[in-house]
Amino acid sequence: MKYFTYIAAFLLSATANAQTQYVDPYIGSGGHGHVFVGASVPFGAVQVGPANIFKGWDWDSGYNYGDSILIGFSHLHLNGTGIGDLGDILIMPYTGEIKTDKGTEANHRAGYASLYSHENEKVKPGYYFVKLDDYHVSAELTATERVGFHQYNFPGDASARVIIDLKEGTQDKSTATFIEQVDAQTFKGYRYSTGWAKDQRVYFAIRTSIPVKQFSVYNNDQLLQGSRGEGPAIKGLMSFEEGPFTLQMKVGISPVSADNALANIDAEIPGWNFKQVAQAADDQWNKELSKIQIDAKGDKEKRIFYTALYHTMIDPAVFNDHNGDYRGADKQEHKGAGFSNYSIFSMWDTYRAAHPLYTLIEPERTADMINAMLAIYDQQGRLPIWHLNANETGTMVGISSMQIVAEAYLKGIQGFEVNRAYNAVKATAMGDSLGLMYVKNFKPIPGDKFRGSVARGLEYGISDASIALMAKALHKQDDYTYFQKRAQNYHQYYDPGTKFFRSVLLDGSRRPAFDAMKAPNPDYTEGNAWQYLWLVPGDVPGLIKLLGGEQSFAARLDSFFTLEMKSSTLQDLTGLIGQYAHGNEPGHHISYLYAYAGQQWKTAEKVRYIMKEMYHDKPDGIIGNEDCGQMSAWNVFSSLGFYPVFPASGAYVIGSPAVDKAVIQTPSGKPFTIIAVNNSPENIYVQRITLNGKEYTKSYLLHTDIAKGGTLQFWMGSKPNYNFGASPASRPQ
Repeated sequence: MKYFTYIAAFLLSATANAQTQYVDPYIGSGGHGHVFVGASVPFGAVQVGPANIFKGWDWDSGYNYGDSILIGFSHLHLNGTGIGDLGDILIMPYTGEIKTDKGTEANHRAGYASLYSHENEKVKPGYYFVKLDDYHVSAELTATERVGFHQYNFPGDASARVIIDLKEGTQDKSTATFIEQVDAQTFKGYRYSTGWAKDQRVYFAIRTSIPVKQFSVYNNDQLLQGSRGEGPAIKGLMSFEEGPFTLQMKVGISPVSADNALANIDAEIPGWNFKQVAQAADDQWNKELSKIQIDAKGDKEKRIFYTALYHTMIDPAVFNDHNGDYRGADKQEHKGAGFSNYSIFSMWDTYRAAHPLYTLIEPERTADMINAMLAIYDQQGRLPIWHLNANETGTMVGISSMQIVAEAYLKGIQGFEVNRAYNAVKATAMGDSLGLMYVKNFKPIPGDKFRGSVARGLEYGISDASIALMAKALHKQDDYTYFQKRAQNYHQYYDPGTKFFRSVLLDGSRRPAFDAMKAPNPDYTEGNAWQYLWLVPGDVPGLIKLLGGEQSFAARLDSFFTLEMKSSTLQDLTGLIGQYAHGNEPGHHISYLYAYAGQQWKTAEKVRYIMKEMYHDKPDGIIGNEDCGQMSAWNVFSSLGFYPVFPASGAYVIGSPAVDKAVIQTPSGKPFTIIAVNNSPENIYVQRITLNGKEYTKSYLLHTDIAKGGTLQFWMGSKPNYNFGASPASRPQ
């Protein structure tokens, strides 16, 4: 009881008058959200948190709210991905007889695993607590950027033990592992593994607050001689006297060496004050979350908003040491980088809203993310696709880093070399792989040679439209003309007969069988022809013309949101409204397209419905995979009342603000304030807007308007104002 009183007091003192009191990390930990649950700091290299026995897709982050068996605490996690990996450096405290395996779902007592319950579990940004029911051990976790800090309270009825299991990972396979005892309180080692990231290398160091009485090393269950061991499944076992006592452990990680991991501990947590480190983590989260301050009707709305904002700040993750060293895509050690290196780039997802959000509230981090992408370009010969800890996974179609780099320049982000960035973007776009050999010669990517050819071609079109704007801003007229022409390649996939984008085969014919509702479909990536009909955000006026004009375009949108989806085996097609699937990223901009046809009020209807129905404050409160912050970034923008349909354009399409008031701390240092007058669940329609006190009739907002600070005021009502944004001059261009 005394220990639980201490936990409650810490949580209360750390959350008073702070944004972190509204963050519930459990949101998205159930259903298909796949979010990380545990302790971290914003964009930190370490995400230390609980791990369950992996049981399938919904355990891709290592933890699922519906579980009740815990196998330990690992130090690297993914946040909301649809593929599992990481889960490295698993550490588990337990008591009693020696056990070197985690056990099984059917018989967890055969190993060191333990039951736990949510009643005896607490989590907030930067802090995690759980009681292990099988051992009556209380465990607390907190973190700095590169160090996980553990605190275990052992009972007094059995020998206390801590196992470091280097075999275990979320879904990958260990290939080489090593641990050694340096002295009575210091340990070093590494874990190499293969999985989604084919060649992952993590180095670690551990310091304990008290000397370890006995240290044993096992390879699987085979006891090795001495206090060091190397093999495919190394496990280090610390044994202590019977309790009761408290053990603290600092676990540093590094992409370069165990010595660097030890130096990270010395630099980031030199002392042993757990509460102080936890408070510092809470302070860091409050600083970041305070970059957008909101007023809303109640705490539920604040929980949904601030948890969403929190989820955008877990990945990308720092991927270097305190001294600047990092391991590059070339697998070489790069010493003392002059920027903060980042990894875990889920860019097919995050270019749509998460990276645009960073340009607003994280300009310095955005610059370093661009520097990290440029370093990857230097090391592997093209900009990254889906980069995971020095590995190019190549996951998803397109090379979305091209539009992220272009957007950063166009929005005035400073801190990277512009000419170097443009050269990397252009050289990547002019490549001869991944279908680009066809794109650069103004030919459709053949569907009988490339899977997902339509999706691939449309994604490249977004890149090309973004590169064209960057070239124009740099006064590279020839490049602007060329890439602007390339951005029109989407016309080649359009089939006037069916009025959908369809694959074109090598001989110029169409694939004979066609069903616009079929999913999965070899011509589209995680979607069908209906969902990919709208993936031309760089030229919505051109798409309107292609579909027969404004009325036809709006009618097709109406059909899209009403036609019932056929049964599909695609796990990603969740959050359905007709053919619309909010649980998957390619559709995230579609509800905002009505504004381009002068029907902004329909955009308001759709986005308010999505926010209400698909974002909740329960464990299943995210309708699909979080995907490293994208699902939440959509909600952050939409709650503020606007969304970046085509990020490189610097324009945000206006929707329907769900908060009563918001203050964005902009890069200029001048706040941008949003006020929604008469806002309510019923008053979802924009009646009129003023910007800095002047009437504002456009249905879009410019990035420059936000960045320089000011006040945007909405007047909301229960019935549509059909005139708002209706005139051609008022629509997004």
